[in-house]
Amino acid sequence: MANCRFCGAGLTHVFCDLGMSPRSNAFLRADQLELTEPLYPLCAYVCDRCFLVQLEQYEDPEKMFKDYVYFSSYSDTWLDHSRRYAEQMSAALGLTPDHLVVEVASNDGYLLQYFKQKRIQVLGIEPAENVAQAAQSKGIPTIVRFFGTAVATELANEGKSADLLIGNNVLAHVPELNDFVAGMKRALKPNGIITLEFPHLLELIERGEFDTIYHEHFSYFSFLTAEKVMARHGLTVVDVDSIPTQGGSLRIHVRHTEHIGHAVTLRIDAMRARERAAGLVSLKTYAGFGEKPKKVKRELLSFLAGAKEAGKKVVGYGAPAKGNTLLNYCGVRTDLIEYTVDRSPYKQGLYLPGTHIPIFAPDKVRETRPDYLLILPWNLSTEVISQMGYVREWGGKFVLPIPEVRVVT
Repeated sequence: MANCRFCGAGLTHVFCDLGMSPRSNAFLRADQLELTEPLYPLCAYVCDRCFLVQLEQYEDPEKMFKDYVYFSSYSDTWLDHSRRYAEQMSAALGLTPDHLVVEVASNDGYLLQYFKQKRIQVLGIEPAENVAQAAQSKGIPTIVRFFGTAVATELANEGKSADLLIGNNVLAHVPELNDFVAGMKRALKPNGIITLEFPHLLELIERGEFDTIYHEHFSYFSFLTAEKVMARHGLTVVDVDSIPTQGGSLRIHVRHTEHIGHAVTLRIDAMRARERAAGLVSLKTYAGFGEKPKKVKRELLSFLAGAKEAGKKVVGYGAPAKGNTLLNYCGVRTDLIEYTVDRSPYKQGLYLPGTHIPIFAPDKVRETRPDYLLILPWNLSTEVISQMGYVREWGGKFVLPIPEVRVVT
């Protein structure tokens, strides 16, 4: 059995066992459909010492992220979130052209473009070469590397330490957690600030968001555990925000422990108290989560089978990693969902891993006029319903799978 990637304790307590599953971002070409797909255990454990929820590592991250198909710029909701963040942090820190903003896992430049528009110096660090090229085409300087202490030391030696160091939805993707956080400390100027956004484990538990669990997400953080991780590496969390992205996330603001220019806010104590009251320091809280996926599975299969028996057509919207966890766990195939659609041209023409459901452009929905549109990126349901509202012209309806199956007219 593996050891905790943060504190080293043995992992013996199961948080959620979703069986065997392909990697959620291992999309297939048509010529790969007859080949054997590798399947891996999708079982999350909780450490009884530090309460980090985590998966074992089954494949080299170099393979997992080398040719990535997720491009952040295809979500209007995410772009708006990023633009507002850039406005907020630029004003709060008084950023000028003399400052440097560095983003780890900068994807296609979705965020740094807004700082660049303000003539603030930017630098992206992105391991997926194909995604980094999209950022570079926007004029965003991007290093194609996996971030850690080695890269951080190189940047510091080149005088490229960050005034603002950003990590949005990357902390969960890091197998070498301690090296990554140590690198962030190394890459930060003495009076700099780090902000990290990550799905909030408390929200995942309370809302039953089991589809957030997939192989590319190695770790799942509560605030209490994230604070411990930072403290171990000489970093102090000075503020925390609850934000709606990814079905409920945290944004933490972090500084060097030895530099006290940024005061600790009262929100820190409030978040600690909230998590303790919710039982996140008790194994009993984690032990009961495994029943929630089973309930969603029963509800979704019942709905899809009932729609099929009634002669109704159900198709999907989106090809997110979370959707692949959901569909593979529930055993959904093309007999229940004929196809799905996605705005990203990088996914169109491919097939979902495991289920082999084909991915088309959104226009396919208007062509085939389905009765139900199952929104797989349910965290973006407001955006999707707005974009696809025309399905109501023929009586089409939307279906949300999490936290319970719900039909939206």
